[in-house]
Amino acid sequence: MAIAASGLLLVLFSLVHLAGLGLAWWDPSGFERYAAALHQAPWLPLAEVGLLLLLLLHPARALARTLANRAARGGGTQPRSRRVGGMEPLAALAGRLMPWSGGLLLVFLLVHLAQLRLRRPEAGAELAALRAVLSQPHWLALYAAAGVALALHLIHGQESAPRRLGLLDPRQAPLIRRAGRGLALLIGTGFTLLPFVLVGSGRP
Repeated sequence: MAIAASGLLLVLFSLVHLAGLGLAWWDPSGFERYAAALHQAPWLPLAEVGLLLLLLLHPARALARTLANRAARGGGTQPRSRRVGGMEPLAALAGRLMPWSGGLLLVFLLVHLAQLRLRRPEAGAELAALRAVLSQPHWLALYAAAGVALALHLIHGQESAPRRLGLLDPRQAPLIRRAGRGLALLIGTGFTLLPFVLVGSGRP
């Protein structure tokens, strides 16, 4: 339950964050106003503490569940899905790569926070600081890889979360599965491509 609930809250945060970053491409000056207003909001420190707790709770609970499941199987490998067709091969791959995609996302978050949160740019310089980071090929590769990892992580989590919350009714499962995978691809693709778009739009 804790994994599913925290995961869904993090998906909501990802959507809001992606929308804000999209504004950086669509309306750079509007993005700077948005960033300045956000950083001056009195509720931001409380929101950041809540987000930090989610970021600690989600991987900790996921790791505990993984270890418990492995112990229950006697150390064997995770059983493979028997569904075929459509996105099932990708979904099966996402399930097998879940620990790796989660680990990469955790590394990315630590790097991202160190680059743009612990050393927060001055008002009006947010986009320039982000482009300065992305102009370095190794960081651009990390940001893009994190987008791919997020897509894989969400493709698996979008079905696991409703099931654990008791929302995956057999009659509605195909619709929930398609909608969840579509949302996962939308968010993951956005975070994968946007770094390249921001770097390209900032070049003279």
